[in-house]
Amino acid sequence: MATNNKFRVLIVDDVAETRENVRKLLQFESDVDVVGVARTGREAIEIAREIEPDVILMDINMPDMDGIAATEAIRQKSHFVQVVILSVQGDQNYMRRAMLAGARDFLTKPPMGDELISAIRRAGTMAHQERAKGGTTSAVTSSGLPSVPTLSSSQGKIITVYSGKGGTGCTTLAVNLGVALHNEETRSVIVDGNLQYGDVAVFINEQGKNTILDLATIADELDPEIVGDVMVKHGASGVHVLAAPSRPEQAEAVSGECFLKILQYLRRLYAYVIVDTPSLLTDVVLASVDESDVVVLISTQDIPAIKNTRLFLDLVSSLGVDRNRIILTINRYDKRIGITPEKISENLKVDAAAIIPLDERVVIPSVNRGVPFILGNKAQPSSRGILSLAENVRTRILSIEMEDEA
Repeated sequence: MATNNKFRVLIVDDVAETRENVRKLLQFESDVDVVGVARTGREAIEIAREIEPDVILMDINMPDMDGIAATEAIRQKSHFVQVVILSVQGDQNYMRRAMLAGARDFLTKPPMGDELISAIRRAGTMAHQERAKGGTTSAVTSSGLPSVPTLSSSQGKIITVYSGKGGTGCTTLAVNLGVALHNEETRSVIVDGNLQYGDVAVFINEQGKNTILDLATIADELDPEIVGDVMVKHGASGVHVLAAPSRPEQAEAVSGECFLKILQYLRRLYAYVIVDTPSLLTDVVLASVDESDVVVLISTQDIPAIKNTRLFLDLVSSLGVDRNRIILTINRYDKRIGITPEKISENLKVDAAAIIPLDERVVIPSVNRGVPFILGNKAQPSSRGILSLAENVRTRILSIEMEDEA
């Protein structure tokens, strides 16, 4: 059991040299404690049951049982333990199988030091949160994907993704953040709050016959089965999407009050409710911001975006929204431009918590294919930026919870 705030790590690899190299790398991190090593998948299952680590660094290719099978076995017995898969294979199929087995992250061998340590901290933070909450359960299909949501006694977290200027990549970040936060135990739903021209379903290349309109008409009578039937399910990640109406004129049928009721119900079913919003401050957007645990506020390096970001910050301050709940994110960061994140932070008087680098060769094809880029190579700059944003979201939520309890 965890006895302090350190992240307790178990290293699993059949190569002794690899185990020792990883152990040496981690020994200099004050918040990481290597509590055990294992040579095989079966040995990992036994040791994990005995010492209950926070994080397991799991090799895929081992002689007796591969890392994916071992991950599934460990996660079935202990939902608190978070697994980071390490593999020489960067194959998409390996990655998908690992995530379906319950892995928290997937890194290609040999991982860069800062990449590995960041992954451990993300997974360790999640493990500590799950221990504190006591864990949640969900209905899972035979394929490993969640089916009908189940009610939880704990409240999920609402994360509104907003930008005061259109075209800054709000939907791209909302979709990839939702996928990054999602796993079997902390399930995510992405709600398309752009009711006139929402594209979230397009970004995952999925279409369903149902939309938010099907819930708006019965907002006071929702149940898990109805919600589950309306959701668009993304096969590759398992994340759910509540799609926008299919025609712009239908947006008027969803009032801010109805939208708020839907969000409040969804937080009973999902660990994370990510809301993608348009730049226009409609009743729906304001209801989402007001109900949110945190707001991911997106700006780019151009002056109009910075100006509108400042206007939004002034507005939420007048509405009494704590600035600690704002996670300023600089998207499409281009180091060739003189307006740096530090200058933006100084101008807005809010620190930039996350920076997503300009990565057009990855992001644009990802959008056109309808495949969130976070499902690809996690070492690429855009994916690392999203993982950093997800880590910031989890950490900020945990910090706010601790402050509220104090």
